[in-house]
Amino acid sequence: MQIVRSSEELARARSQIDGKLALVPTMGALHAGHMALVDEAKRRAEQIAATIFVNPAQFAPGEDFARYPRREAEDARMLEQGGCDLLWMPSAADIYPEGFSTSVHVAGVSDRWEGEARPGHFDGVATVVAKLLISVRPDVALFGEKDFQQLAVIRRMVADLNIPTEIAALPTVREEDGLALSSRNAYLTEDERGRAAALPRALEYARAAILDGTPVRLALDTGRKSLVQAGFSRIDYFALVESATLEPLEAPAGDMRLIAAAVIGPTRLIDNLPLQKILVQPR
Repeated sequence: MQIVRSSEELARARSQIDGKLALVPTMGALHAGHMALVDEAKRRAEQIAATIFVNPAQFAPGEDFARYPRREAEDARMLEQGGCDLLWMPSAADIYPEGFSTSVHVAGVSDRWEGEARPGHFDGVATVVAKLLISVRPDVALFGEKDFQQLAVIRRMVADLNIPTEIAALPTVREEDGLALSSRNAYLTEDERGRAAALPRALEYARAAILDGTPVRLALDTGRKSLVQAGFSRIDYFALVESATLEPLEAPAGDMRLIAAAVIGPTRLIDNLPLQKILVQPR
């Protein structure tokens, strides 16, 4: 695996790549979810590239940028063993050189939910992903569905800017008790880790209840209450939304997602579940 650390090195490495190229963008602290993306990339392309960059532009003041887990050597070994051909690990100065003054804002789909809870977050995400795609020029880029709103923002940005990269998504990879794999799970104490599984359980309950005909508002309220009972100190949102637009739904319709963000201890967790494409008449 070739490791490059600057845009100049990347340009030279990219010029030597023949065949279809897949990209797996990451912020490091890799886990089985990331490696599932690498495995899928190998099914879609002849050459596999990955990026590791903890993007300061998507962290608000007071968030966990400074303590976000960084395991560069271990991550590089995992990617090499997983079959990655090229790893780009740029510095912040390389991505955001002196005088950098451009920001990508994706209106509409970024406004609610994470956009409200973390102002400016999606501008940082969209800007860095645009730079990564333009620099690496992959045929396909792979993202996990755990960050579902992020996925929707990236898809909208790529379509609007005519970036010639297919955006592919993989279902969330989970622990045995259902907790979504996340680099931030490392922040959880043993007790918090046990109680954190209430988040996917609440989503599973709400999905089953809604598909069984329970009114959406009642199913969501019950799910929120179960999180409070499990020890979550704050619930930023627990909602049923239309998958493409992230607009809230008061009744089941079409392609839907249940999305949630909640805080346990000092750790903020997000998760989501798809709902079947069916119409259910409320009771």
